[in-house]
Amino acid sequence: MKKIISHSITFILLLGYNSGAVQAQQKAPRFHVIALYENGGHHVEYTNVARPWLEKLAADSNFAIDFIQNTNQIDSAFLSKYQLFIQLDYPPYAWKDKAVKAFEDYITKGRGGWIGFHHATLLGEFDGYPMWNWFSKFMGDIVYKNYIPTFAKAKVNVEEPNHPVMKGIPASFIVEKEEWYTYNKSPRPNVHVLATVDESTYTPDSDIKMGDHPVVWTNPNVAARNVYIFMGHSPILFNSEVYKRLFTNAIFWAAKSEP
Repeated sequence: MKKIISHSITFILLLGYNSGAVQAQQKAPRFHVIALYENGGHHVEYTNVARPWLEKLAADSNFAIDFIQNTNQIDSAFLSKYQLFIQLDYPPYAWKDKAVKAFEDYITKGRGGWIGFHHATLLGEFDGYPMWNWFSKFMGDIVYKNYIPTFAKAKVNVEEPNHPVMKGIPASFIVEKEEWYTYNKSPRPNVHVLATVDESTYTPDSDIKMGDHPVVWTNPNVAARNVYIFMGHSPILFNSEVYKRLFTNAIFWAAKSEP
């Protein structure tokens, strides 16, 4: 009798072990993401909404995401752990030298994907830092010129509806509140434009315009999958299902994964 009980217990324990192994295998993250965001200022309001949204998306979609607030840790070894780099709201200056070199290598050699928002095109001389020339080329050989400080509502038109980043996105959609950066020139000759803002729809109207005004684009001249999405200032963006779909599409495309 004792022998039978012993065998039964062993059988149950083995079942438990196998079940746990299967569950652990199922829960292994599909890919790993690092998100860099600013650690202060009024832009943190955007991040305060973006971060929990990203964490929920990661949990629901089975990918892992870590967050950092500066570039101190970034080097090649650090980036090798991640298949996607999200520059959530962080400018292209004041980066540590080792981070600059590692990031350029990460993008040019396609060691991972990249999504940048808003401040990623704040290209020029700011806060005593010189412009990162490589990053300017990466963003289409542009330099920041101006913005609408009082904000404006506007319509964004999709140019490439068949691109994976635009899957399920309507031909046009409204952005309720943005600063709408202008640059010294359109990045179009040097990038693949996915969407533009219709400056004639600015509400209230503004004289701060640039004509051809791309707001979503990708640079096909580097190995990494990459997409820049200008809209990334106001937390109310996350009230828009279109914006959240655009963000989600960009994540899975740049990470080379399926939603």
